[in-house]
Amino acid sequence: MSKSEPVKNITGHCLCGGVRYEASAARRQVIRCHCEMCRRAVGNVWTATQVLREDLKVEEDGCLSWYQSSDHARRGFCNRCGASLFFDSNKRPTMGIAAATIDQPSGLEFAAHIFTDDATDYEPLSDGAPIVPDGQHGITYP
Repeated sequence: MSKSEPVKNITGHCLCGGVRYEASAARRQVIRCHCEMCRRAVGNVWTATQVLREDLKVEEDGCLSWYQSSDHARRGFCNRCGASLFFDSNKRPTMGIAAATIDQPSGLEFAAHIFTDDATDYEPLSDGAPIVPDGQHGITYP
């Protein structure tokens, strides 16, 4: 995938298949968020791409539940298998999708580590990807 154009037709699902989704296009390459809230929510760093909210279609959502994790964001997860799937902020028109839930091949590339000031002491950030101490990575598509 070129870093200047969106990936088309992403599909994916949780571990048990209780939540399935598709999106017409990814709007950003994959980032890893090291903030404490993301780590605690998913048990590791949040590794995700994002899509425009209107481009995301949840096909099977009988198991989809939402947790309001802050005053501006909620997280979608499967209430059967526990898989973290979505990050939805009311501050932007996009929704984050957990990269590991996307069907392969995804066509996506890893782009950056964000909120690295919160990174754990056991996590090396030596893979050569850009390191952004706050969340202002600027890795988006028009």
